[in-house]
Amino acid sequence: MELEANALQEKNKVMQSYTSDKEFLHTFFDYENEESSYSERLEELAGRTFERRQLAETIRSFMEPFGISASAYKHIDELAENAVAVIGGQQAGILTGPLYSVHKAITVILLAKKQREKLGTPVVPVFWVAGEDHDLNEINHVYTEMEGRATKHQYRENFVLKLMASEAEYDKQLMASLVKDIFGKFGETAYTKDLLDEVLDAIEQEETFTQFFVRLMNGLFKEEGLLFIDSASRQLRVLEKSYFALLIEESAQLAEEISNKEELFAEKGFGSPLGAESDAANLFYIHDTGRVLLSRKDDYFVNDSSGLRFSKADMLRIAEEEPWLLSNNVATRPLMQDMVFPVLAFVGGPGEIAYWAVLKEAFHHLDMKMPIIVPRMSMTLVTPQVKHALDEKSLTVDDVMSGAVFTAREQFVSGLQDERFDSVLDETEKILGQQYEKIAEYADQQGPMMQELLEKNLLFHIKQLNYLKGKAEEAVLLKHDAALRTFAILEGELFPEGVLQERLYTPYTYLNSYGPTLIQDLLKLPLEMDGTHKIIYL
Repeated sequence: MELEANALQEKNKVMQSYTSDKEFLHTFFDYENEESSYSERLEELAGRTFERRQLAETIRSFMEPFGISASAYKHIDELAENAVAVIGGQQAGILTGPLYSVHKAITVILLAKKQREKLGTPVVPVFWVAGEDHDLNEINHVYTEMEGRATKHQYRENFVLKLMASEAEYDKQLMASLVKDIFGKFGETAYTKDLLDEVLDAIEQEETFTQFFVRLMNGLFKEEGLLFIDSASRQLRVLEKSYFALLIEESAQLAEEISNKEELFAEKGFGSPLGAESDAANLFYIHDTGRVLLSRKDDYFVNDSSGLRFSKADMLRIAEEEPWLLSNNVATRPLMQDMVFPVLAFVGGPGEIAYWAVLKEAFHHLDMKMPIIVPRMSMTLVTPQVKHALDEKSLTVDDVMSGAVFTAREQFVSGLQDERFDSVLDETEKILGQQYEKIAEYADQQGPMMQELLEKNLLFHIKQLNYLKGKAEEAVLLKHDAALRTFAILEGELFPEGVLQERLYTPYTYLNSYGPTLIQDLLKLPLEMDGTHKIIYL
């Protein structure tokens, strides 16, 4: 396994500004992403109180069914005492979802280890599973590379209600069938059977999308002591009830702060990541019809389409007695996370960092500062077969990502053309035209009908010559199909559909080809959180 750093040109405007514009950073965030910020944040956290014992017990209770390693037990015990946390999170995708879920977990683990050593205090890695999300269409599919194209494989069961991922139970037979089909596309290796058996066993043991996700992720990272918590956990909801009450009491002010900040964000050309509304409650209610978003109207919390209408007193009673009926939205989830956990740093992708940017004043309104925001590491995995193809075509990963493969393919195809054959056909067409001109002199004497017939006849022969030319090109391309397929595979593997590999493909593609030590070997690499894209040759 070899590591290569690639200074990929950052196209995301928010990320460009986050990494290079101090004014942007100080306008929208509390801390710079640099070493000196960590001791300052640690001091701030020391002045706040957390329900540490209850939090530790909540995590322990949630993780027990999936298995808790010795290192994870140690981290839970530390969190109960004085540890701070590095947190990242993701939705509960099938087969862990795209690779960036794993890249995010790797970033969380490495950053926690680094700061534990630097600060001389316990720092634990935490993965916050967004199990309360109800958009199952975002997580119900997996992509594989087929003939140079990213092919989508979707779990086909339709869910009528807006069920949270943590409540959406999958059909075990359907899920097993989907997974077998996906593994069939990977190709058989020495690792396939054990890997597939492990996944099928997880499907059988679990019931929901979130449980399936956590079992697989916990299996990949348990030796690192990565802690998991489900944002939809009933026990977590009980821990959160006083924080829900605070969000309810301050909902009008929070909505105004967020809306105003997003307006400034948009004025500076960064868009509106949340689409914040000044009448938003920024909370969901778990209704018979599913998870429904509440807004504020005439001092009430309402959802008109579901006929829901709660007074503030109603909402506060729900928070106290039935907090599992409440759920955070994208704006309040970071706030809740920071009230529940002593968050040293949050690890996020470009989209997450964009919406965190509009929350600074909301944090301040609740007497908190935002944690240090750390961009997750971005990686591309290069298999030996793909490395061989790159060498064969004298291309680099950067060439593929910059679109140079298209030019190289066009040049290759151009070099295959049989110019002599094309020349003979062109000459034949020219002679044919000349002969038809002579015939046309006689056709004029026969009247317009004959002239029309002559033109159609000439067009027929030209069409036949073009048909011959096309077939000759097909024959040449077919003869060199393997070489042309190599170009397609390079794009399909390294830059599928014009996006980074990590945004589409599951890590199981690479576990199947590399073996079960993939994650451990990645963690042993000297990976720096320096903003560069990592190219890793397996």
